[in-house]
Amino acid sequence: MSLLTPLALLTGLLALPILLLYMLRLRRREVVVSSTFLWQQILRDREANTPWQRLRRNLLLILQLILLALLAFALARPFITVPAVSAARIAVILDASASMSAQDGDETRFEAARRQALDLVGTMNDGSQMIVIRAAENADVLAPLTGDRAVLQSAISGAQPASGSADWDAALTLAAANAGGGQDFTTVIISDGGGLQGDAGGATLPSVPGELQYLPVGQDAGNLAITALAARAQAGEAPQLFAQITNFSDVDAEVIFDLRVDGELFTAERYSVPAGESLPIVSRSLPDSYTTLRAGITAPSDGVFPNTLALDDQAWVLASSGGTRRVLVLTEGNRFLDQAFRSLPGVESFIAPPGALPTSPFDLYVFDGWLPDALPNADIMIFNPPNALPPYFTVGAMQQRPESADAPDPTANISADRSDERMAFVDVSAVNLFEFRTVTAGDWARTLISADGGPLLLAGETDGRQIALFTFDLRQSDLALQIAYPILMTGLLDWFAPPTLVREGQISVGESAAFVPPSTADTLRVTLPDGTTRDLPVISSDDVLFADTTQTGLYRLTALADGAPIDESAFAVNLFDAGESDLTPFATITLGDSTFAPDTSEETGQREFWPWLALIALVVVLLEWILYHRQRGGVRFRPVQIAGLSREAKRS
Repeated sequence: MSLLTPLALLTGLLALPILLLYMLRLRRREVVVSSTFLWQQILRDREANTPWQRLRRNLLLILQLILLALLAFALARPFITVPAVSAARIAVILDASASMSAQDGDETRFEAARRQALDLVGTMNDGSQMIVIRAAENADVLAPLTGDRAVLQSAISGAQPASGSADWDAALTLAAANAGGGQDFTTVIISDGGGLQGDAGGATLPSVPGELQYLPVGQDAGNLAITALAARAQAGEAPQLFAQITNFSDVDAEVIFDLRVDGELFTAERYSVPAGESLPIVSRSLPDSYTTLRAGITAPSDGVFPNTLALDDQAWVLASSGGTRRVLVLTEGNRFLDQAFRSLPGVESFIAPPGALPTSPFDLYVFDGWLPDALPNADIMIFNPPNALPPYFTVGAMQQRPESADAPDPTANISADRSDERMAFVDVSAVNLFEFRTVTAGDWARTLISADGGPLLLAGETDGRQIALFTFDLRQSDLALQIAYPILMTGLLDWFAPPTLVREGQISVGESAAFVPPSTADTLRVTLPDGTTRDLPVISSDDVLFADTTQTGLYRLTALADGAPIDESAFAVNLFDAGESDLTPFATITLGDSTFAPDTSEETGQREFWPWLALIALVVVLLEWILYHRQRGGVRFRPVQIAGLSREAKRS
């Protein structure tokens, strides 16, 4: 600590006259009273027979001397040296990425960054203006460009770190937008350097106008993280789990890996993870049915667990929501259809002869050479339709391969519409066909496979059901013997599968989730891991995007119609970001072609404390005033019976 005006300490010499005033003899007016018992204070003056008296301990004197000392130090203007920026316009970017939640000693990195930002506000020039930007999954302006220190301090004090990586591109763009032409403008980045390195994306970040200062935070710290978690189930096999634990420290670490199935502890095992390496964990003992899996890592009681970041100690994964599709195939012994559906994963097929439909519902009905009078309320696949089915389609004449080679062949040039995602990998150029029916469908149908004589496969959606229509008998072609057959059937079955509410069951922090609203839903309600909810209106049949995925954990999605739930789903959000889990701080940052170190364009300022000293002095003045008035009003007279005095004299 230093003093700007040390000569102001000479005001402390005023303590001498204060002491003299307490030592001088007090002059009082003599008054005749009936008894000295009524004036006990006069007894104290019996010792004042000389102009000077011995200095006694007096609380008022002590308070006055303290007040004088505070005022003297305030006039001397004590200060400390702190980082400062003297530009007219200042943009402070606070790194709020997940790594800034790491614990460094008694405070987190983000708390250290806030403290440095508050120091910058305290050293601003009177004419300077500052904007505060929080660099998280999305760049947020905490305080617009202003010179009001109270507004800036309040915004910085209320800032909180996030759970994902920082969008530095957006943060730097916001800073540049307030440069005012770049003249007398300084950008201050307070960060641990993650994501601002040349090999980690820093070279692709835009440069900012004016000057740039880098204030690093963070200490070297080890960390252990779950960097991968997935589960899968293949047909005829038990579900399997794959997890990966990465040790980002320079020492080997012992860790307990626990797995919870639907909230209940399933297993907990101890592992040793070598320094700087990853440990894969594969489990084949999962239960046959589950909804959610939660993996976690904790420190054993006797192990060294280099862990300063808690965000990556847990991860979640959901069971596949596709389920098993029940398929009913109505055919007269078509083995090609039977074998195709039996070999497809996730399909439970049933074979029945054409006739009355069973009462139990199925997800998909396959009609081979036969059609009921009315289609069931489910998805439909039709082979070789024998008759028309208004209003869906009409059936015309049979198209056959001609006997003469000179005649036009309606079955020639078979091709698939490769622009349709269902036909992306289907090659039917080598398929041979004997005959097919001429079918004309409405606008609901799209031709996926065609020949010279007309469409061979039509597909589309109408009246709430999906329909695929093959215009030929599978046994009148060699399609079932081609490699394209299982690919075609798998693609169609994936299309028939009812879309889940959530496109992806697992995403990263900050990534947008895509929802598929049911046709009858008017609202999608998202329940976040902390229990708060967000309501998203359903305006059209298009996907609904949800970007508020800043928390790790499980998110619940509920589709509502007139306030009543009609469908539910869930998805998991995990960190899984090695750049955030690796807590190594960086001494330099890279923006474009430039590298910045902490001492580049670094300035210092002076933080003065005289306002605080003046405030304490004011408190001392109030205490001195209260004490003085208590002493004056605190002397009470006790009634004394004196012989010979009148009642009036006694009162006096």
